[in-house]
Amino acid sequence: MNIEELRDYCLQKPGVTEGFPFGEETLVFKIAEKIFLLIGLTDGNRFNVKCDPELAIELRERHREVIPGYHMNKKMWNTVYMDGALTNKELRDMINHSYDQVIKSLPKKTQAEIAALQ
Repeated sequence: MNIEELRDYCLQKPGVTEGFPFGEETLVFKIAEKIFLLIGLTDGNRFNVKCDPELAIELRERHREVIPGYHMNKKMWNTVYMDGALTNKELRDMINHSYDQVIKSLPKKTQAEIAALQ
């Protein structure tokens, strides 16, 4: 997966917006104004995703391409390298999990509004 494919994949999810709240070097994807993925444009071979704390540790132990989130809460964020070792399915699964983690944290009314977009 490359940065363009990652962007296309994120934007196809219901309710997702993209922007540059931290400057023009970091592309951020949000759902209901909550971040679920960040990717640096100059170093487009890695991205940060939110993760259940137990799963975050498991993924780090299983894959050398998954490390504690760079510049993020290390308990709940992973940095994932897209160097070809992880399959596109594995990368999409991590993106999906991050999106779902954020959705679960939203108020029920907001969750229902997003579900209606599908």
